[in-house]
Amino acid sequence: MATPVTEQLHQDAIGLDTRPLPDVAALLARGQADAAAAPMTALTQICTGASAMAQTIRSGGILHYAAAGSSGLMAASDALELGGTYSIPATQIRIHMAGGLPTSAEMPGDVEDFADDLEQELADLSENDTLITVSASGTTRYTVAAAKIARSKGATIIGIANNADSKLLHLSDHPVLLPTPPELISGSTRMGAGTAQKIALNMLSTLMAMELGHVQDGMMVNLRADNDKLRARAMSIVCHLTGVDPEKARSALAAADGNLKCAALLTAGAASPQSAYALLEQTNDHLRPALERLKK
Repeated sequence: MATPVTEQLHQDAIGLDTRPLPDVAALLARGQADAAAAPMTALTQICTGASAMAQTIRSGGILHYAAAGSSGLMAASDALELGGTYSIPATQIRIHMAGGLPTSAEMPGDVEDFADDLEQELADLSENDTLITVSASGTTRYTVAAAKIARSKGATIIGIANNADSKLLHLSDHPVLLPTPPELISGSTRMGAGTAQKIALNMLSTLMAMELGHVQDGMMVNLRADNDKLRARAMSIVCHLTGVDPEKARSALAAADGNLKCAALLTAGAASPQSAYALLEQTNDHLRPALERLKK
């Protein structure tokens, strides 16, 4: 049986511990750079997966992230940012990590083989939902079990793996293969494989947000302004989009109860928050066409 690429020995590993630290540091950095290129080979699958995620959010469905170990941390990191960055409701996001999300510096390794609780965790999974699964090997028992449950319930499956022809990819509607090279530290997939996974997950959620109309001109026009930094960013975005001064932007955001899209429309001439929301409803929550309609 062939050794999976993620478990193979790197060509520069022999004698690694005898080399000067700067040499090893250069190899580590090069390994990360090589891994970062892996998502470029899966652009089509990432785009179709992102569209499926957007449809799930539009239809009121739930995004389920399921993974184990370092892949679970990558998945959880992406899921946890969706609220603050794009105001995706927490009720539409679920994180399933083998053994649960860590609450200390200890992360047991054996839990990735335990899938007994998944049936209960995914009991309400429906055909409106999307399951995003991540596994470097593509064979992790926990992750594969989650994909099988999702398939039985008709949910959409996005599978991210670093080994070709793996079980997880075969179970997926949108198989995202990230062909990273062997790790410099053999099997330490939190390194290169993890880097590629994080990039792919970031791409999926960002492209989903663009499909939902939450990105305009590279700005987060649907951010949740719940701290000073984000309130300042929201004000800056309104100023940039509509050309008003900061004081008008601040007043509009207050009138819009912090909703950036509504505030931008108010500063551009919408008569009231209600009329601004009506415009957004007509444009499927996309701000650019709403602003254009207002100008006309």
